[in-house]
Amino acid sequence: MSIQYIVDPEVTPGLTDGLLRLWADVTNAGGAVGYVPPVAPEEIREVCDGHLAQVAAGEARLVLGVDDAGTPAALAFVHRNSHRLMRHWVGLYRVMVHPSRQGTGEGRRLMAACEETARASDGIRAIRLTCRGGLGLERFYESCGYKEVGRTPEAIRVAEDDFRDDVLFWRPLT
Repeated sequence: MSIQYIVDPEVTPGLTDGLLRLWADVTNAGGAVGYVPPVAPEEIREVCDGHLAQVAAGEARLVLGVDDAGTPAALAFVHRNSHRLMRHWVGLYRVMVHPSRQGTGEGRRLMAACEETARASDGIRAIRLTCRGGLGLERFYESCGYKEVGRTPEAIRVAEDDFRDDVLFWRPLT
């Protein structure tokens, strides 16, 4: 089954439930998308609803990958920067691909769809994102044209004695 990428689909209760299932599946497979396993979809609802409210308000874009059945299989949020001195770049958040699709090139396709979405916005010159260190994500983002521009050691606490670096990336679009 192929994945089709859609920007800002109509958000329905069914779509929201699909996003929550995707998010939980990614987290429970070890993905670094704001939670640590085990997590149930309902535990993610508040954060997901916050992102979707920003999409509804025009402050963010939802880049969604769906399979042939319309089930969410990949997603990312492209957030506009509201600071008057930083409106020339967007932030990329909650980048995820369903575990069954990882290693198939879908991550690169998702990143390309996010880049296309950012380029379609007037005046956007770059994308910024952060990731949790220690999972090999740095190599993936670098292979997609992002450059590591900062790192805060042990800024993310995933367990009592497990601290990870917060890694900052920048992708110029010009």
